[in-house]
Amino acid sequence: MNEIVALILAAGRGTRLLPATKSVPKEMLPLVDRPLIHYTLEEAVASGLGHAIIVTSGGKDAVHHYFDPDPELERIAAARGEESPLHLIEDLVGACHLSYVRQREPKGIADAVQSAQRALAGHPFVLYFPDDVIVSRVPVTRQLLDVYERYGGSVIAVERVKRAHIGRYGVVDGEPLGQGVYLVKGLVEKPRPEDAPSDLGIVGRYVITPGIFDAIARTRPGAGGELQITDALQNLLAREPVYACAFEGVRYDTGNPVGYLRTAVALALGRPDIGPELRVALKEILGS
Repeated sequence: MNEIVALILAAGRGTRLLPATKSVPKEMLPLVDRPLIHYTLEEAVASGLGHAIIVTSGGKDAVHHYFDPDPELERIAAARGEESPLHLIEDLVGACHLSYVRQREPKGIADAVQSAQRALAGHPFVLYFPDDVIVSRVPVTRQLLDVYERYGGSVIAVERVKRAHIGRYGVVDGEPLGQGVYLVKGLVEKPRPEDAPSDLGIVGRYVITPGIFDAIARTRPGAGGELQITDALQNLLAREPVYACAFEGVRYDTGNPVGYLRTAVALALGRPDIGPELRVALKEILGS
């Protein structure tokens, strides 16, 4: 089977988390003791992907530095006789070849994908939005890849969303095939609740075939003059089937302050090393 590559988008400006993201890339904001992008690459590796391409932009050097070795920090930890948590990074980098491409201008998600076309070299890929952290027994990437391997087309991760929130999402019009899988008939970007074809909202994981690049070439700029990945996938539908997978797991949206804090607390509570102590601290803060 053609190798499947992880394509991680880290070129956005993170304006909903200003002023912190003025100097710190949003992908580098910490959730407990590691940045957002660490969780993304961890999911890719746990799903069996051995090559990841990270799309960055100007001011994102911290993303590169995070995955680079730091002999001085390693020397300090060794001198103290401590087991350095830096091995968490080294384990990821050792399991997955990393490369980088740069999106030169903020022209939309589909443009960011297009900037990686040469690096992808004709491989299908899993597209990741690090804003979405998904906790699941089976990594959500693996769930999507299982559908891809079964049906042979692009696969979009979806979850059921409240009608009141439907206008925040791209929405799938799909024909059920069983076991949470849908044949996509159409996609609508941020519809009004009364116009939405379903309550299946698109979230930040996609398995995409190389046919997307021809579809992007046929895509016109949308809102804000940007190339939207939803529009490109709609164009892809004219040439090949696309599927949706209602994954099993809990998605956390870190793209706004409340969501970011909620995610950090949920992840910390799930950790046996700090969860019990944090639970006590939260009761003290809440006065219960």
